[in-house]
Amino acid sequence: MDAVSAPGYFISFEGGDGVGKSTQSRLLGQWLGELTGREVVLTREPGGTELGKELRAAVLHGQDMDPRTEALIYAADRAHHVASLVRPALERGAIVVTDRYLDSSVAYQAGGRELGADEVELISRWAVQDLMPDVTILLDLDPAAASARIRRQHDRLERAGAEFHRRTREAFLARAAADPERWVVLDATASIDDLQAQIRVDVAARLELTPVVEEAEDTIAAEPDDGFDDTDSAIGYTPGLGLGPGAAAGPATGSGAA
Repeated sequence: MDAVSAPGYFISFEGGDGVGKSTQSRLLGQWLGELTGREVVLTREPGGTELGKELRAAVLHGQDMDPRTEALIYAADRAHHVASLVRPALERGAIVVTDRYLDSSVAYQAGGRELGADEVELISRWAVQDLMPDVTILLDLDPAAASARIRRQHDRLERAGAEFHRRTREAFLARAAADPERWVVLDATASIDDLQAQIRVDVAARLELTPVVEEAEDTIAAEPDDGFDDTDSAIGYTPGLGLGPGAAAGPATGSGAA
């Protein structure tokens, strides 16, 4: 973590809509809790807090808004999210796994919306006082393939069009190429189990753990992922008690389409 020293570990998942971030982050959180016995906090952006849910609804389902307004709303959500949930969890030694973080703002607002990347990053990093993830896992998928996976297709992001999502994907890949030590880029066309196995191997190496990669029997059901999961977020995972509300038990099947 940059700028802030804390005993916890911070993992973010990034990627376009429909790549499977929600499913993969939940699977990783469950596995890390069981393997390490540490507290694991699963959360998301936007919407990781009650205030965040309100801001998220305004962006996704409100009237089309100026790109700068949108960027500032996301920055406000992120500032509150980090101050009230992420930083306290890290300071008490938890592993925090978030579905999206500030890299999404740079990719979507600067890439997709074509704002200045430096401006968006400056605002975003100021909002979080330079708190950055220890590792960022990018699930990469062609936007055309991702679109076929998305079940809900009526929010503002979906109306943005194919070119918007192409620019967003390119922005994610450019950020990953510029900071290969932090980023792990994975092909999201892999099956849920294969993708999770790759993620576990990388995270285990970073945390100096011994990975035990099992088949679907130890995974949870695939969830729809339109880029902004509607299930409960900010769920603290306690070994043996499950992930909390919204975590359906059962095998994960099919492709990494969740």
